[in-house]
Amino acid sequence: MLEPGLDRHEWETEWQALEDQVEDSPREALPELDDLIGRMLEARGYAIDDAVAAAGDEPDVLATFRTAREITRRWERGDDLSPGDVVPAIDGYRSVYEHLTAERAAP
Repeated sequence: MLEPGLDRHEWETEWQALEDQVEDSPREALPELDDLIGRMLEARGYAIDDAVAAAGDEPDVLATFRTAREITRRWERGDDLSPGDVVPAIDGYRSVYEHLTAERAAP
């Protein structure tokens, strides 16, 4: 397990900057949210792209991330997303972010 430190501070700083973007342009914020949360998960040792290796990871956390990521991929492919599509992705990324930062803060 990584020790709390600079990476956590950087993640919190990035997240705060993205919160403003989410308010202004939620669809456009999706790829950046995906990138940040993906990097956080990888740094914590989650196997986000390997279903076999991910079997030991927390399935709810990865399922939430993968659902949000699929919505983001749809946006990147040029699909027209309604607010009803975007909100669950943002909420999913936020949920994983909160889980990871809370987990990191635990003694």
